[in-house]
Amino acid sequence: MKTLQLILALTLFGVISVQAQDIKPSDVKTAMEKVADWQMDHFRDTYSGRKKAHHPLDWTNGALYVGMVKLAKIDDNMKYYNWLKEIAEEHEWMLHRRQYHADDHTVGQMYIELYRKFEDEKMIKPTIEQFNFIMYHPSQSVLNWKTTFHQDRWNWCDALFMSPPVWAKLYNITGEQKYLDFMISEYKATTDFLFDKKEHLYYRDERYMSQLDNGTKIFWARGNGWVFAGLTNIMNELDPDSKEYKYFLNIYKKMAKKLLDIQTPEGHWAMSLLGQEFYPTPETSGSSLLHLWSGMGDKQRYPG
Repeated sequence: MKTLQLILALTLFGVISVQAQDIKPSDVKTAMEKVADWQMDHFRDTYSGRKKAHHPLDWTNGALYVGMVKLAKIDDNMKYYNWLKEIAEEHEWMLHRRQYHADDHTVGQMYIELYRKFEDEKMIKPTIEQFNFIMYHPSQSVLNWKTTFHQDRWNWCDALFMSPPVWAKLYNITGEQKYLDFMISEYKATTDFLFDKKEHLYYRDERYMSQLDNGTKIFWARGNGWVFAGLTNIMNELDPDSKEYKYFLNIYKKMAKKLLDIQTPEGHWAMSLLGQEFYPTPETSGSSLLHLWSGMGDKQRYPG
């Protein structure tokens, strides 16, 4: 992934590295609009095929669209909605190329938000058809890294931002419990596999469970940032009184407590979360995700 793309996505989420009391909502919105406008102006240049680039439906762009559609909701005109809708229509509202791979589901988060705005069934029909296929033909792979078809399931922590929120959104807009049940079953499998019950952090994937970095366990900052952000996006779709919401909130609280404990005095996190002593240089991408999603949601703030 190109660093610029990630920075753009995170900026669209509203990340500003200053003390909360110094942030004015109008300034955040202005910054978001400035970055969004730049991205729109340069999008076709970046993805014109003149050089190796990410496909418009790739997860790198899917994460960008998650931020763009959040901006569209609070903007005073339709230009961001219309820009996103143009991309979706160009690709006939399809998810990306791999049927089971979580990264290729990310763009579905944008499709569902456009459906909520425009109420056109064609916007979500391909996503529903693909997810129905996955449910009725679930992957038989295991979560161990480098086993056969191993990424047909969520066996790396980033995946918990990419695909589960799409399932939660489908559950919310259709009212069909099957989408939520499938998602939670897979989410629990991933959590049982990758979540360290002592440290309350996620390994990126199985490879890091047996490794140490300067004597510390390796927990990737940005990977845990993706998980943390995904938890918020999932909980925003659920009834706060439901058992499903409480399951995700429990993980969120455990992670939040740990993250507060290991946050550096300067306010950021180390690249390897337990390695602050060895990584004094501020890490930007994981820190941005973790700052933003610490108590932020569309419907309610993190309770306590």
